[in-house]
Amino acid sequence: MRRYALRALSLAVALGLWQLLTSRHINLWLRFEQFPTVVDVTREFGHRLSSDTYWTDLTDSLTRIVLGFVLAAVAGVTVGTAVARSRTAADLLGPVLEVLRPIPAIALVPVAILMFPSNEQGIVFITFTAAFFPVMVSTRHAVGALTPVWEEAVLTMGGGRSRVLASVVLPGALPGIFSGLSVGIGVSWICVISAEMISGEYGVGYRTWQDYTVVNYPGVFVGMASIGLLGWLTSTAVEQLGRRFTGWLPRVESGARATDQVAPSRRPRGGGDRGGAPGREGAGRGKPRAAAHRTPTDQEA
Repeated sequence: MRRYALRALSLAVALGLWQLLTSRHINLWLRFEQFPTVVDVTREFGHRLSSDTYWTDLTDSLTRIVLGFVLAAVAGVTVGTAVARSRTAADLLGPVLEVLRPIPAIALVPVAILMFPSNEQGIVFITFTAAFFPVMVSTRHAVGALTPVWEEAVLTMGGGRSRVLASVVLPGALPGIFSGLSVGIGVSWICVISAEMISGEYGVGYRTWQDYTVVNYPGVFVGMASIGLLGWLTSTAVEQLGRRFTGWLPRVESGARATDQVAPSRRPRGGGDRGGAPGREGAGRGKPRAAAHRTPTDQEA
C-alpha cells in the first residue's frame, strides 16, 4: 500500500505542477502560457469519451499494433533462433539483417506507401518492422548464450533436434525473448503513431495531428495521454505474459533482504565447527551403540 500511495502521490504532484505552471502563465525559458491546463484537458477528454470517433481511433490503433506485433514476435523468434543455431542461416540472413537493422522503421514510410496497395497495410508493415528487430536480436543473443550441457543431456537420452528445440532452446531463451518483446511493443507504439500522422486515415496518431493542425491543443494532449495509457497497458500485458511463461525462474520480491532468500547452512553434526573444539560427535568416538540410536534431523531425513 505504501508503494501504491507513493506512485499516486508522484502522479498527483506532476499534475499539480502542470496545473500551476499553465494557469499562472509562468515562463521560465519554457513557455507554459501556451499550454492547456489540466482542467482544459480533462474537459476535452470527457467530451471525447462520449463520441464514437474516439473509440474508433482507439480500435484502429490497437488493431494495427496487435497485428503487427504478433507477426513481428513470430518472425523475430523464428529468425533469431535460426540465425543463432545455424551457420548457413547466419551467413544468408545475417548480412541483410545487419544492413536493415539500423534503418529507423519510420524512415520506411515512403517504401510502405509505394509497396503496399493500401495505407492500412503499410502502417501494419511499419509496426511489424519496428518490433521485429528488437525481438530478433534478443532471441539471437538469448539462444546463443545457452549452455550446451543441457542440449547434450537431451541428445544423450535419445532426444532429437525437435526435442532439443522444444525442451531446451525455447524455454531457456524465454527470458531474453520477453525482454525483446517488451522493448518491441514500446517501439511499435512510437512508429505506429508516427505512421498514422503521416499516412493514416484513422487512429490516435492521425487524430492528434489533426487537432494540432486546427490549433486544438487540449485535443493534442488528450491524444498524447491516450497514447501513453495504451502503451502502458500493452507493455504491462506483455510483462505479465512473460511472468506467466517464466514462472520457473527464481524471483526476489521487492523489499526482501538477500539474507531472507538464502537457505540456512547445514551445521556439522555434533555442533562443533571445523578447526574448533570437538562436539559431541568427536567426543563420542568409540561408542557406536549411541550413534546407532541417534535420531536423524529433518534435513537428513
